[in-house]
Amino acid sequence: MQVGLFIPCYIDQCYPDVGLATVEILERFGCQCDYPTLQTCCGQPMANSGCTPQVKPLAEQLVRLFEKYDYVVAPSGSCVSMIRNHYAEYFAADDADFLKVKSSTYELCEFLTDVLGIRSIDGTFPHKVAFHSSCHGLRELRLGKCSELMSPQLDRIRDLLGGMKGIEFTTLQRADECCGFGGTFAVVEEGVSILMGKDRLDDFKNSGAKVVTATDVSCLMHLQGVSDRRKDGLKFMHVAEIFAGRQP
Repeated sequence: MQVGLFIPCYIDQCYPDVGLATVEILERFGCQCDYPTLQTCCGQPMANSGCTPQVKPLAEQLVRLFEKYDYVVAPSGSCVSMIRNHYAEYFAADDADFLKVKSSTYELCEFLTDVLGIRSIDGTFPHKVAFHSSCHGLRELRLGKCSELMSPQLDRIRDLLGGMKGIEFTTLQRADECCGFGGTFAVVEEGVSILMGKDRLDDFKNSGAKVVTATDVSCLMHLQGVSDRRKDGLKFMHVAEIFAGRQP
């Protein structure tokens, strides 16, 4: 199985170890990974800002680069959601290359569970962990269970992490509340974004968590920035880093 690795901009520039950890996990389970060096931003920041004409060439570039792979995997729910749920307006309805990329693009945890059939990951992580459900992964990809739903639902990330020895999940008062990042929202509504981040961090701290993890580094980046300024003492790790055996 050949996997095209799509690494979002902020991971490439600021958190490269998340990309390396993603490769380690995929290769552990038998995937052959390839990283197209001409890949660029998926266009989500421009789309969020209403700059639609600027998104189209980025979307076309991504499809050209990744249509040859069996699967496309990214350690980011928001970027995957952009491709799967918001790229259609930039392509013809019968564009075969786009339809192939759309149907074969997965967030990392989603790929591990839904394609590879993995239900837990061996390893040791003896820490109290708060899991932050990033909005795109939860609401658009349905990686976990939304708090308002009463029916049983697969919680992919918690199931995968739950197989690790020593890990202890904390109980949050608002399990699926937004962190306040929201891409360009954090720029145009800075004050509201920071207040939302502080509320989220208070919930983590009150739960007794020592480590905060999520599927999106963008959320973790925002939360860590606010936390560091408050000197909360919390550690922030992407789920791929935990899967790969990193420690805080």
